[in-house]
Amino acid sequence: MGVLMSRRQTVEQVQKVSLAVSAFKDGLRERPAAKRPAEGAASRRGTLEEHAVRELREEEEEEEAAPGGASRPGGGGTRSAAWARLRDGRGVEPEDLERPGRFVPPALVRPVRPPRQEEDERLEISLEQREQVTNDEMCEVCEVWTADSLLACRVCTKVYHDGCLQRMGLLSPAEPSEAIQAAHSAVGWSCYHCDNLNLLLTEEEMNSLSDAFRQSNIAPDSSLSLEDFLRYKGLGGQPSSREEKERQAQQFRALDPGQKGRVAWTDFLSHESLVLLQRTRTQKGLLHLLTGKERERAREAFLALNQHGDGLISRDQSRRAQHAWFRKRPPGSSASASQVDPVSEGNSQRQEDKELPREEPGEPSRSVTWPAFLRESTVYILAARPNSAAIHLKPLM
Repeated sequence: MGVLMSRRQTVEQVQKVSLAVSAFKDGLRERPAAKRPAEGAASRRGTLEEHAVRELREEEEEEEAAPGGASRPGGGGTRSAAWARLRDGRGVEPEDLERPGRFVPPALVRPVRPPRQEEDERLEISLEQREQVTNDEMCEVCEVWTADSLLACRVCTKVYHDGCLQRMGLLSPAEPSEAIQAAHSAVGWSCYHCDNLNLLLTEEEMNSLSDAFRQSNIAPDSSLSLEDFLRYKGLGGQPSSREEKERQAQQFRALDPGQKGRVAWTDFLSHESLVLLQRTRTQKGLLHLLTGKERERAREAFLALNQHGDGLISRDQSRRAQHAWFRKRPPGSSASASQVDPVSEGNSQRQEDKELPREEPGEPSRSVTWPAFLRESTVYILAARPNSAAIHLKPLM
């Protein structure tokens, strides 16, 4: 037995249960309520504490009244586990929830795009005013608070039990250890909702993208070769600029981190969703899609580059920051949280540094303000959400 939490405020009630249970186990259950005025709130009928203690008492009485004094099979172990959880201030464990209906993946509802005037309304995001973002205390799936480690999303404030994600089919049995390591590393882990960039599209935008796939004979859930990718981009078998074809080939290689010659469907869909967002939304409109955690990371990045404290950085620094958003864990990485370093997470970042153009000596540096930096970086911040090692939108050099 455990205590099921459905609201954050009930965490305090669970802690009160611990006190009530401790008193009960210490032989104070027979103590009159009148002698304990300080516990008046805990002694009221119908409270969570009385319910928990009364339920355990009834269980004990049933066992004592059983013929021959025989106890119910497994009853003692269940009761001991319940006492232990209550004493430690924990709720019911996810494994103990026998409610298969609760572990059905929720229906994904696409967002509704606000009116153009409201979308383009200037969004004031201060550089100096920091945002204190705290994660939820209860699992998004089972709404249970436990003392065990939860997987916190690096994008939103939701937290999850890896067992709950497995029961919903959103995490395979081989993935929990990798997800746990990522969630406790400097890179972080994105929940199933934030990991899917396609969910940023409205119903109309998704219909438009689906029509484009059908016209190019792109079958859903199929991987793409370079030839397929270039044909979809309108570059296959047609005269086009060499620069454009090379740029798209570089994007294809960025979507294929294992260099297998094919791009997975999920990575291709995320890339095309971002391209469509760039085409249909303004930079101001994309700003509304950022979460508090992402805005705070952007602040930290800008402040680290703003060494003079004048609120200005160079164009070269801004371009490098766009590449730095993509701190990806290599495919099949098994590094622990202590082994993951935010600066040296592989050779990809060093390779990007080699490819980036250098500012010529004496060249006047174009200064970039905080609002301009945030607007230009927004689409790349969004592109860095997926857990995949692919670079879903390769920044321009």
